[in-house]
Amino acid sequence: MIDTQTLLASLPTDLWIGGKQIPASGGSTFSVHNPADGRVLVHVADAQPEDGGVALDAAAAAQPDWAATPARERSDILRRAWELINQRRNEFALLMTLEMGKPLAESHGEVTYGGEFLRWFSEEAVRINGRYTQSPTGNGRILVTKEPVGPTLAITPWNFPLAMGTRKIGPALAAGCTMVVKPAAETPLTMLLLAEVFRDAGLPDGVLSVLPTSDSAALTTPMFDDSRLRKVTFTGSTGVGKVLLKQAADRVLRTSMELGGNAPFVVFDDADIDAAVEGAMAAKMRNGGEACTAANRIHVDNAVLAKFSEKLTARMRALAVGPGDRDGIQVGPLVSEKQRSSVANLVDDAVSKGATVMTGGNRGAGSGYFYEPTVLSSVPADARILKEEVFGPVAAIIGFDGEVEGVAAANDTEYGLAAYIYTEGLERALRVSGAVEAGMVGVNRGIISDVAATFGGVKESGLGRESGSEGIEEYLEVKYIAFR
Repeated sequence: MIDTQTLLASLPTDLWIGGKQIPASGGSTFSVHNPADGRVLVHVADAQPEDGGVALDAAAAAQPDWAATPARERSDILRRAWELINQRRNEFALLMTLEMGKPLAESHGEVTYGGEFLRWFSEEAVRINGRYTQSPTGNGRILVTKEPVGPTLAITPWNFPLAMGTRKIGPALAAGCTMVVKPAAETPLTMLLLAEVFRDAGLPDGVLSVLPTSDSAALTTPMFDDSRLRKVTFTGSTGVGKVLLKQAADRVLRTSMELGGNAPFVVFDDADIDAAVEGAMAAKMRNGGEACTAANRIHVDNAVLAKFSEKLTARMRALAVGPGDRDGIQVGPLVSEKQRSSVANLVDDAVSKGATVMTGGNRGAGSGYFYEPTVLSSVPADARILKEEVFGPVAAIIGFDGEVEGVAAANDTEYGLAAYIYTEGLERALRVSGAVEAGMVGVNRGIISDVAATFGGVKESGLGRESGSEGIEEYLEVKYIAFR
């Protein structure tokens, strides 16, 4: 068992640049809080704009040698980092629970999931291919190569402090890119610990930097204007993503954006209702609902609406809520009071417009940022909760009549990240999964994330793809060389 105070005392809390800790310019720091009780865990260095320049100095200096490092060596470093994460899994799991709030069981799941990105891309590092052919006209030969994009800025969210980092760091390092990571201010500790792990795995100095900050825009804006930065990868809200895309446009920076979602969960009249309820619990309550792939809008055919609603409500009501480091807890706190207020406002808006609270609907008692697992039925079409990301333990149920209406309801959103459908009909499954406007579709399953599968959305849910065989392509440029 890892002691909390011992773990916190051993953590790196300064900026991580050039393979070591350095204080922020001016010695500034900010507090990291435990969302289960609001108390300060530690103070970490608060990166300033000039620190971003220092990190880019290190990334640019390390880029030529890292790009020239044999793929097998890059692969071995990623593999060793994966092994070290597994060896320190108890530390990583407790740390994520402390700074983000998720139950320990979910944190351990993220250690496994997040670590696997490093193992997967350690294998992809040695499979970067090009092509060599004769020109059809016979006047020369065509050589196509793939080369690393170059120094990359990664901006990661708070909901998966490890996995959202490794899903970017893994392919970038495998491709031969150096990287500067700006973790979320709510959860910087996991990323700092990961930087230490990479040092121990033998990653050369300067290849990876980590810059916690309380003012993301002030830190990153000058970096966007720096000619040495070649790519930006971001996971977060669509609103922030649009701002970053506008900034990137000035220098035509290469971008990949994994943005917001408002995933529909569609239950047809021929679905196995018990399986659908199980899938809805997984799709809705993974990470306490704080996931971009979470099932926010649960559309159920009116023929099975009452049965499904009753069963889902019973399951949600039975969930154990409390601090994530306690035994038996299934739902931890939300990450901050700001996030809890956002969820509460969405529920209050829906209720004021006629929605019925089947269970929950209240803030939790005490000093932590808890919100009761909630089910809303009869949600009106003008409720904000049907249009905005919830990012909390709230399931909004809406009835529909027939397949055409169900698909139309699923597509009634500017988002297009994930969607879920439940049906026992193979033809319907194929037909609907093709008609639903989403980058990822789960058919009769509530968890779709897979290291070996591509991850990304359409419409306003983003650009580019992460993980899978496609993930490394985001960090490679294609070059054509013409031979006589």
